[in-house]
Amino acid sequence: MTQDTPKNIAETVIEEMKRVGEVQFVSLPTAEAPETPYIVAAPEGMKLHDLTAQHRSVMEALRPLQRKGKAQLADIDSLITWTNRFKGEATALFGQIHPTPRMISVIDYHGGGAPVIDPESGDPSASHGRHTGVYTFPVSEEWKRWTGISGKSLTKDEFGEFIEDNANDFLDPTPALLGKVSGDLQPWEERMIEIAQKLQGRFGQYAALAHLSREFQVHETGHLQVKTDRDTGEARVQFLTEHKDPDGQPLSLPNLFMIAIPVFEEGALYRLAVRFRYRKSGSEVRFIVSLYNADVALRDAAREAMYRAQAETEVPLMMGVPEVGAA
Repeated sequence: MTQDTPKNIAETVIEEMKRVGEVQFVSLPTAEAPETPYIVAAPEGMKLHDLTAQHRSVMEALRPLQRKGKAQLADIDSLITWTNRFKGEATALFGQIHPTPRMISVIDYHGGGAPVIDPESGDPSASHGRHTGVYTFPVSEEWKRWTGISGKSLTKDEFGEFIEDNANDFLDPTPALLGKVSGDLQPWEERMIEIAQKLQGRFGQYAALAHLSREFQVHETGHLQVKTDRDTGEARVQFLTEHKDPDGQPLSLPNLFMIAIPVFEEGALYRLAVRFRYRKSGSEVRFIVSLYNADVALRDAAREAMYRAQAETEVPLMMGVPEVGAA
């Protein structure tokens, strides 16, 4: 089949229709206007026949008339490479944070400028947005594990097993975080110090946390406190509970720890503060660990990747979802 086959087939159809009767051509596509319908009027009452679908099918027998389809990319590098391979002047990137971080690259997006309303020629900058690439950010296994236990009440054994199984995720605090060094600080150290001040807490080391999970004991002491309002004579009685260690000293435990885990698969490590608490009910002690501002870390990691894609493709980035045809 030669390159002129579509034209030859069309001519063959025309010649055959002429053989069986006169045909009037009502509308024919041309090289300048390939979207024009292929309509002819044939004998038998000059009934109209729309051959547009058949004509376009013949035209696409060798190759499609327009690039279209949705590529599902496995990582951000592939999205960047894919976009650079096909991008044009109208290509655009769309970023979405919630409910799931993802990016959409629309190769044939609408061109810029004001819309053109022309019933005959249409808008020359309009496009269907049918050629797209999508990357959905997959969260890392480490992120799943930590968010899975964040805020939950754990027994001593559950807490100890989790700490030991994820020991590689922990970072010991630097001297600056322990208040032993002043002066020039790394930006992340300044951020962690601000978190500690905000939560009125202090950072602890992994060894201390592991020791707590194995040998933590709490003794409760209680006493009544009575306060009297001198003006009214009204008395208020309050029962105060104090937790002490086995030696009878008040407990002073670090309530913050630091971990470094990737938010997304194969992504950069993010330093996160982890809050530590315990509760005593009778003879049982329950432990609670909570990621501090996990949603902020997720948002920042996604935006960082999106800004990287924008820089490496030199394509406009807009936060949101494109029109239905492109999504």
